[in-house]
Amino acid sequence: MPWYYRPLSWPLLALAYLPLFVLYGIAGFIYLLLSYVVRYRWGVVLANLHNSFPGKSEAEVRRIGRQFYWHFAQVIVEILKLGAISPAQLRRRMRFVNPELMTRHFAESRTVLSLGSHRGNWEWILSGAALEFPGRAAGVYKPLKNGFFEYFMRRLRTRLGADAVPMLATLRYLVQHRGEGRTLSLLSDQAAGKDDRPYWTTFLHQEAGFYTSADRLAQQLDCAVLYVGIRRLRRGYYEVKFTELPDGRAVAAGAGSPEEAQRYPVTEAFIRQLEADIRATPEQYLWTHRRWKHKRPAGQ
Repeated sequence: MPWYYRPLSWPLLALAYLPLFVLYGIAGFIYLLLSYVVRYRWGVVLANLHNSFPGKSEAEVRRIGRQFYWHFAQVIVEILKLGAISPAQLRRRMRFVNPELMTRHFAESRTVLSLGSHRGNWEWILSGAALEFPGRAAGVYKPLKNGFFEYFMRRLRTRLGADAVPMLATLRYLVQHRGEGRTLSLLSDQAAGKDDRPYWTTFLHQEAGFYTSADRLAQQLDCAVLYVGIRRLRRGYYEVKFTELPDGRAVAAGAGSPEEAQRYPVTEAFIRQLEADIRATPEQYLWTHRRWKHKRPAGQ
């Protein structure tokens, strides 16, 4: 790490020490900038919403789009706040509804794959889990190309005790910690291309390819799998709810099936849970993401 990364981070960390109500004031400015001045990916947001909710009117789609930008602006300052937020404050703001679904697998020394998405505040989930399950939470991430922001984001993610695992080190991390009763978080809604051996299905009325790594890892290492649902209750407060998904044994049972949905039961169940959550609170999903940029190859 270059020596100057640390002093470069000081101005950002100084902002992180501002009270949240001040940061939300800054979020208001970010919202106006992104939504009305820069119009950051406004065309992508509208296209995604129109295609995902074909029954909604133009006015409804635009209203959800504006609500999304306000949500997104708040998430930006909340992520920055991870640089200074106290454990007690984050615990108050992150409520885990049913942590027993996680801890019962820990009691069996079983690894849990926690499948999340770019919904709610996806960065707060990992830090909140590190506090809820001390010494047991890790998250997979794709390293950033910019060296400074890679350093800074890794610092935010690990500050409260979580492990940050580079994507290519996922299997090694799971093998090293097998039998210790840990959870590894994966954001499983990212777009998979044709070279990623995706599972193709209909997601929000559109053909979409999904990574199937959760199915493969669950089967190889006999992991339990939980869907991680998160929703904003009010400004700065979130609720996290786990849902049991098919585990590695279920993947093994369907391995020889001619039906793809049965060969990839973890991914299929994750998609349907996420779809239902997005429909319930569409403004809390990351609509600037080009989720449907890849097309199913002919014949698949």
